[in-house]
Amino acid sequence: MTALLETVRTLAEGFAATAGERDRSGAFPHAPIASLREAGLIGLAAPERLGGGGGGLVRAAQVVGAIGAGDPAVALVLAMTLLQHGLIHRDGTSWPRALADRVGREAVTNGALINALRVEPDLGTPARGGLPATIARRDGGDWRVTGRKIYSTGAPGLSYGLVFARTDEAEPRIGNWLVPMSSPGIRIEESWDHLGLRASGSHDVVFEETFVPGDHAVDLRRPEDWRRPDPLQQAWSCALLATLYDGVARAAQAWFRHFLHERVPGSLGAPLASLPRFHEAFGENERLLSINARLVASLAAETDAGAPPAPQEAGFVKLTVTENAIQAVQRVAELCGNAALSRNNPLERHLRDVLCARIHWPQGDAVRVAAGRAALGV
Repeated sequence: MTALLETVRTLAEGFAATAGERDRSGAFPHAPIASLREAGLIGLAAPERLGGGGGGLVRAAQVVGAIGAGDPAVALVLAMTLLQHGLIHRDGTSWPRALADRVGREAVTNGALINALRVEPDLGTPARGGLPATIARRDGGDWRVTGRKIYSTGAPGLSYGLVFARTDEAEPRIGNWLVPMSSPGIRIEESWDHLGLRASGSHDVVFEETFVPGDHAVDLRRPEDWRRPDPLQQAWSCALLATLYDGVARAAQAWFRHFLHERVPGSLGAPLASLPRFHEAFGENERLLSINARLVASLAAETDAGAPPAPQEAGFVKLTVTENAIQAVQRVAELCGNAALSRNNPLERHLRDVLCARIHWPQGDAVRVAAGRAALGV
């Protein structure tokens, strides 16, 4: 574990050195992803019997957090792949075993990336309900998929898209189709031009009568059966997103430390690090980051022990950790003045990136509403 984390930190330092360039251009991080492949990190969560790292959520969270401190856009692409492998190889999965094994082996041997493509222009996030507009229709024993997915993280580098769609049956089922992204009838529209995580390649993906083999319909259910959150999925997703944004805050805190030691105002004649005001501010950030570490570690450890908490509790962790991260970065920005917002410094990028935490599901209002309804019994 120690050797793995040392490798990851070295990679993260290299990613950090070029993250600003990718942020400005919005270019997909092909070179960093290639470095992750070479280090065997794409297959980190694939089972050992397939040649993978056999890593659980504890290890995945540590890796994503460290990479997030270097370049969170790279970390997000990695996190989405690790999340899927954390789910598709578990006992009781709806996936055909041979198909899950194929995806796992390709992650190990080829560094194949996978992500769930769920969000649509009209539907928004499916977690809030509604039927997807993307249609899967029967073509003999196989399928044809047509639709548009937006915010498809990692789109330029994906080997597989796990496409959320509905059947064209009289009583539609909804679910996931595993679609090889090299299939004919797929195009990527480079629409991603956001405030933060600009290099994540979260573009639109359009499917036009895309052929999908029959056994690639990996999880079809009645619409009402999707209303119950999956504790394991929620735990992996919340832990990885939480640690990613915590990594951004840790990068901001490291920059703050350097700034306080190096900045020597003429009126003071000593570094800002000598002032009690900054001792308190830096210490408050340390408090928030310490809490974050314990929350993520607890959630990940319980999940690896086979007892993922209720989805509501995983949502609490994601919300608390990300809000702590946002507070920490905003505090640094407020105290550093103009230097914080200069594009010559990475802090303004950290500020933009960390705010993306509020957009990632589960969002704050959904966490609070679900908790309130459960507590009130309504």
